[in-house]
Amino acid sequence: MSSSPSAWVIVVHRVVKTYSVGSVEVHALQGVSLAVERGDWVAIMGASGSGKTTLMNILGCLDVPTSGNYLLDGIDVSSLDDGELAEARNAKIGFVFQSFNLLARTTALQNVELPLTYAGLRSRARRRAALAALDAVGLADRTSHVPSELSGGQQQRVAVARAIVTNPALILADEPTGNLDTASTNDVLALFGRLNTEGRTVVMITHEADVAAHAKRVIRLRDGQVIDDRRQAAVAGPPPGYQGAVATAAPAALNGRR
Repeated sequence: MSSSPSAWVIVVHRVVKTYSVGSVEVHALQGVSLAVERGDWVAIMGASGSGKTTLMNILGCLDVPTSGNYLLDGIDVSSLDDGELAEARNAKIGFVFQSFNLLARTTALQNVELPLTYAGLRSRARRRAALAALDAVGLADRTSHVPSELSGGQQQRVAVARAIVTNPALILADEPTGNLDTASTNDVLALFGRLNTEGRTVVMITHEADVAAHAKRVIRLRDGQVIDDRRQAAVAGPPPGYQGAVATAAPAALNGRR
């Protein structure tokens, strides 16, 4: 496995996040380091209070570390201002949320067009890209439907189409099956699997072991620290030295920054 910086979509190096709650300091993340290779599918697991939500917020450029570094697709986002973080979110990340986060009175097509609107694309280009994304998730015949006219699984597919329409470096999914029945859960996970097979990088936050079982790699957090990081048994394992490659890739990609 290559340790070249360009091979890594995510490089998190010695990240600490501390919150103050009144006079009490909460150490949400305590020196977390990890790297996610381009084209991987990773599940991040942990109980309530483990730090997984804080880590997701940092990976999604919704928050910044107290200390440490985070590179997203080669860009050090640790010290970006709010405007730069918003730009990085829109350009580099496709979000999929548990609650779908679709606009209720807006059609599937218009929901998928939203990130392209923020990016400044003209209407014809937006429509063409959104139609292609909806077709990719099997909803070419639902473009004019509003969310209330779609099942939960279909709404999540619209959310996935919205996530991929900008061709982001990373799909970041936060409990993406939490509001779905078993059939819809399997459907959406199969969709993630297909997108990953096509080369998309997927990082999925979940507390459900049966959902995490679909990923290629599972990272477990406890008390703000990584306690386990391994490949799934059903997926071909990494070559010899893989863990060392991850350990050395982060500082290498950061060009010596600490």
